[in-house]
Amino acid sequence: MGDWDPAGAAATRRRRATLTAGRTASLQPVNGRSPAACDSSVTADVCANDGQRRRDRSVETVRCHKTQESLLTSTSGFNNYRGVLNWCVVMLVLSNARLFLENLLKYGVLVDPVQVISLFLNDPYSWPAACLVIGSELVGFLVHCINFALMLTFPAAVVLLVPSVTPVGGAFVLGSYTILFLKLYSYKDVNLWCRELSTVKAKKLSRSLSSQTLNGGDRKVCYPGNLTIRDMYYFVFAPTLCYELNFPRSSTIRMSFLLRRLFEMFMSSILTHFFLLFAHQWMIPVIQSSMKPLEVPNHLLWLIFFYWFFHSSMNFTAELLRFGDRQFYKDWWNSETVTYFWQNWNIPVHKWCLRHFYKPLLRRGFSKIISQSAVFFLSAFFHEYLVSVPLRMFRLWAFTGMMAQLPLAWFVGNFLRGNYGNAAVWMSLIIGQPFAVLMYVHDYYVLHYREEAQ
Repeated sequence: MGDWDPAGAAATRRRRATLTAGRTASLQPVNGRSPAACDSSVTADVCANDGQRRRDRSVETVRCHKTQESLLTSTSGFNNYRGVLNWCVVMLVLSNARLFLENLLKYGVLVDPVQVISLFLNDPYSWPAACLVIGSELVGFLVHCINFALMLTFPAAVVLLVPSVTPVGGAFVLGSYTILFLKLYSYKDVNLWCRELSTVKAKKLSRSLSSQTLNGGDRKVCYPGNLTIRDMYYFVFAPTLCYELNFPRSSTIRMSFLLRRLFEMFMSSILTHFFLLFAHQWMIPVIQSSMKPLEVPNHLLWLIFFYWFFHSSMNFTAELLRFGDRQFYKDWWNSETVTYFWQNWNIPVHKWCLRHFYKPLLRRGFSKIISQSAVFFLSAFFHEYLVSVPLRMFRLWAFTGMMAQLPLAWFVGNFLRGNYGNAAVWMSLIIGQPFAVLMYVHDYYVLHYREEAQ
């Protein structure tokens, strides 16, 4: 007989107890069903859920939304407003620089860049006609091209040719059609990507599945059934420019949240109306007497518009449609580089440019510098399109201002850091964008009301 080891016997009892507990736990119900039911239905569960898992994975690479709150919402937990303090400092510095600006505006700039550009615009009818390059692709691609071209040209032609269309009405119409253009482009792209992914999966499945199984079950994976009128119109009214087969949705509509956003929209509209009346009362005499456009406080109007549109209006629409992704902006006020500002002050447009323009250029072999320049060029085109056409005059101030962001972004990114970089971004916002807008206001007034002023 061997020696009996009490420690070994105790360890053996502990192992038996562990195994017994494991077997007992394995006998517990799973998702409300008994183990026997789970064993008997495992094959059915796999068959039923396999198609759904394949559908989820087929669109996994084209998702760009998730449920999240806006930063300025009280429930977001965000509290970093350091850039707002820098904005106050920059405003104070600029107010002390008024004497220098008055001197510059009094004597003016002797070189007019418009005259240089106008040398190439004297005879626009001698330019080569714009042609739509069409290859030997499918008929659907041709229809898309014609549709996209008409969405940009036809409203612009109506605004230019119909005298009764006001600049405000023209800007609203062109802005609406531009948003619809970007949405439909994303709709076309995402459905194309999903078809390509489904085709690749179908080819892989064809190696292991029979023809009957492929024609029956996998056909549902290739066509998820999203091409419906309801799905299309939901995307048209949703506060996003990027399409997905399944948007993140909130569970309920919060009436208190809706009422707060509606009140903010109302108060912002009242405040904007007050500023417009004040600016009109003050701007017209100033333009008539000394042509000093920089003194109009349109920077504050831009800030009010940002809060009214990107926070109040878009959150109101998102809550009404139960749209889960509320990240319409990030902390652009803390931007230490110009690039960070353009990436975070208008998230819907940034997502569209990144997803449907920048990354496709990279995949086609273009460098990052060329792709970034192309994105700024596209943005400059739409800025000029949305300003010049409603005003019925072409000065290229908006286009030049957007393209000037490229060297400015390089300079700030390489030579300024921290609060200095943030101050430079605020100065570009306070001086650059309002100056470009006011140049249009100045030229519009001179073009239409100079004779009346004289």
